Amino acid sequence: MMDSREALDPISFRSNGAVTSAFSQLGKRDFRSAGQYIQALPYGRNSNPGDPLIVLKENRGTCSTKHALLRRLAIKQNLDIALVLGIYEMSEQNTPGVGAVLAKYGLAILPEAHCYLRMGGKRIDGTRPAHRGLAEPIADFLHEEEIDPTQITNYKTEIHKQYLSRWITDNGGLDGRSTEDIWKIREECIASLSR
Repeated sequence: MMDSREALDPISFRSNGAVTSAFSQLGKRDFRSAGQYIQALPYGRNSNPGDPLIVLKENRGTCSTKHALLRRLAIKQNLDIALVLGIYEMSEQNTPGVGAVLAKYGLAILPEAHCYLRMGGKRIDGTRPAHRGLAEPIADFLHEEEIDPTQITNYKTEIHKQYLSRWITDNGGLDGRSTEDIWKIREECIASLSR
């Protein structure tokens, strides 16, 4: 089960640096308020996900870029908060907006990679809006591993594609679809979330 950003402790910033300064300039002085700010930003892909401050520069982000930014802030504040890459079964029920795309291709679910934070044994999702009461929470993950903020681009994609390849094999080849075919469907799902 995932907790919202409210599970983040309101720990006041104790040290400085580029990430902390960027939040301070926005009037955010503790970790919870930083998480609230990030969660309120719209979902959208960033032009340069490797830029540590891209979410704040573009006022939008994905689960990867938003959580990587919060992890960077946690590192600077010496907080024991991990960045986690998880893979779950994405469906219309837990990710509203993807159902029509999945149905178009005869699928009910599609394994999707999702980044979130882990603090004190709790999974914390600081990207899914708290008012998203229409969505079932992501309850189970098929794969989880801690990653570094620098791994949200190529490494995350590689792990996700490896998982999709195994999933295709485990499901009898999915009518001859390749990993790239499934990846294109996944990209169409993600595009539907940005609209």
